[in-house]
Amino acid sequence: MIPQEKSEAVSRGLQEAFGTTTIDDISKMTRGLSSDLVFRIVVNGSPYLLRIMTRITEQMDPNRIYACMRAASDAGLTPRVLYDSTDDGVSITDFVEASPLPISVASHLLPRTLRALHALPPFPKEFNFVTAHNGFIWRFRDAAVMPQQEIDEAFGHYRQICETYPRLDADMVSSHMDLKPDNILFDGRRVWLVDWQAAFLNDRYFDLSVVANYLVSTESDEFALLETYFNQPADPYQRARFFLMRQALHMFSGAVFLMLGSGGKPIGEVEKPPSFEHFHHGVWAGNVNFADKDQQIISGLVHWKRLLDNIRQPRFAESLQIVAARNSEGTRKLLPSAP
Repeated sequence: MIPQEKSEAVSRGLQEAFGTTTIDDISKMTRGLSSDLVFRIVVNGSPYLLRIMTRITEQMDPNRIYACMRAASDAGLTPRVLYDSTDDGVSITDFVEASPLPISVASHLLPRTLRALHALPPFPKEFNFVTAHNGFIWRFRDAAVMPQQEIDEAFGHYRQICETYPRLDADMVSSHMDLKPDNILFDGRRVWLVDWQAAFLNDRYFDLSVVANYLVSTESDEFALLETYFNQPADPYQRARFFLMRQALHMFSGAVFLMLGSGGKPIGEVEKPPSFEHFHHGVWAGNVNFADKDQQIISGLVHWKRLLDNIRQPRFAESLQIVAARNSEGTRKLLPSAP
């Protein structure tokens, strides 16, 4: 089950962590789009998580990933790290026996967990929005995957976000950046964040926007999420930043999933997708397989439709105005300008 080329590296990890190379039981847990191999192992009668990186690149750098994971482990935000090797791309951590996490419970626990995460010392590397945009968003714009009229409308408004949304040092925080339900474990008492492949230094509203996909269905949900996170009611500027980042995330998620699912080809007739909330409740319940091309397209479509709906609302222009008024001329921008 463990690849032959990784067996020696795994044995080194087992020996260092437990003083033995014997595994009593092993089962594969890899799911979704990750290239890592993930196993539940039992050693000396206790369960642990073994993760093996199969692809080590500049983007998938174990030095960055393990540094973020260790910092989160020291803060009690992710399971205890027993072993990691940046040379081999192998890590062993405690295993969390997960229980179902109701959205109502997550709405109370996750904002507090994010507040603790974002208070950590800065992660070692800042997320590169230029690379992300070149790899997906600008390619999506030029691929004619969606009708040209929608592309023109969405990107015209997205350009306004790029020209307005600031990069402020006070809001650049240690971020997980991939807070899908698979990476949020509940042990019946508290939540644990796992899988630090996508962790970088990033704007605090990015993580908040990701969890909002699952936790925010109404305006009152938004108020509650932000109030719990900030430990006080959010002011109009904070709400405007949150709203604009959510639209940036809709653009990014729409571009990524539509490009992956379609292979960059125009999408033909598609059965009417579910509502944004219905789809993400399905993701939360574990009913969506993001490795499936059809599910990728549906995910992209629900983000794309939500983006189009939101940029047509008065709140979009109001949020741009609020954020622009707060930041002086010459303030650095977080998102790259369109080429």
